[in-house]
Amino acid sequence: MKITYIVPGSGDTFYCENCLRDMILIKALRSYGHDVVVVPMYLPFFLDTPDVTRETPVFFGGLNVYLQQQFKLFRNTPRCFDKILDSSWLLRLIAKRAESTSASGLGKMTLSMLEGKNGNQVKELKRLTAWLKGNERPDVVHISNALLSGIATHIKQELSVPVVCTLQDEDGWLDAIDKPYDKLCWDAIVDQGQNIDAFIAVSDYYASEFLSRTHLPPAKMHTVHIGINTDDYKTADLKNNQPTIGFLARMSHSLGLEILVDAFIILKKTESFNNTKLKIAGGAIGQDVPFVNMLKDRLTDEDIIDDVDFIVDFDKSSRHELLQSLSVLSVPVPALSAFGTYIIEALASGVPVVQPETGAFPELINATGGGVIYRPNTPEALADALKSLLSDKERLIALGLKGRDSVREKFNVETMASGIAKVYQSVVK
Repeated sequence: MKITYIVPGSGDTFYCENCLRDMILIKALRSYGHDVVVVPMYLPFFLDTPDVTRETPVFFGGLNVYLQQQFKLFRNTPRCFDKILDSSWLLRLIAKRAESTSASGLGKMTLSMLEGKNGNQVKELKRLTAWLKGNERPDVVHISNALLSGIATHIKQELSVPVVCTLQDEDGWLDAIDKPYDKLCWDAIVDQGQNIDAFIAVSDYYASEFLSRTHLPPAKMHTVHIGINTDDYKTADLKNNQPTIGFLARMSHSLGLEILVDAFIILKKTESFNNTKLKIAGGAIGQDVPFVNMLKDRLTDEDIIDDVDFIVDFDKSSRHELLQSLSVLSVPVPALSAFGTYIIEALASGVPVVQPETGAFPELINATGGGVIYRPNTPEALADALKSLLSDKERLIALGLKGRDSVREKFNVETMASGIAKVYQSVVK
């Protein structure tokens, strides 16, 4: 099957669940004989596999999108000028310095992108569809998330092919943008959704949540859990590892890092946990940097900064090295998360997880048996859950091994790729 897969580039600046999911799926589909052409939007696609796009150009370059939104002049500039703004080195620089992953203040731009050919970036949309038409016609076009769905209607009209769309955490972005654009953007997704043949949610929780927000036909909705290549992960030695708590996600307030740090401070005040360590990885950009510095100052004031490692690298080998050193992992996201790839990465390494009873976390813990759910999502409740698990090494090891075996069986890359391929087959005539 010939598949055109349209993804938002990662810029390689932080641990991105969606980017990691797309990269793993693309490699799996290709290994099973499918012809997958990857088309990056906004930023280059670097995470773990720099050659995954096979030299495909970037469309809707982040700087061009911004300038076309802000200034009418840039909506009519020639391609030779726009090409300079789309250069990889410039987009990498912007990705590292800009706060492009923050929804605050980006309501108008988000809506414009979702309006497709009626938006301010119509020049970019026409360039994308012209490029797609200039290549061999795909059997299906796969859009990485619903925030890109503004391109769906025009692509379907121009190429006459089915379009599918993965769903993961769009609500977090849309709920954070300024009013009234939050509602207008949801309405635009509903409008574009009429021309999307199938939606693929990463969890049953998020499938239900998305349907409740959009009231799109349930028959269009499918659930395919994220999978990873479990053969890549070695089992951590929980019996001999120094008690160590891990965090693997973007180092931001929105992903609960402050909750974990406060829980660690509480934990360290108990004498029996004096030797416990905390390791934090996942990258920080823009407004995350002063936030991380604030946490470091707090840990310094508590005189436990030497027991905390803020790890810069989060590529594949660095993540595996981190997971090998842990006793338990926790990413206490305050919002309702659609999945949690860090959960299955930890469990694949035999490392149990401690997560709040929110979003898809209960679904994943119930499916794997590899961790503990706590409530409410406060530092105190998290500290109690961590204490209970870290003080019972037999239970810790048992949960880790059960989680490892479940992930190998249910959350492997083969299961994910097979599920996605079945959705493709259901919409291809």
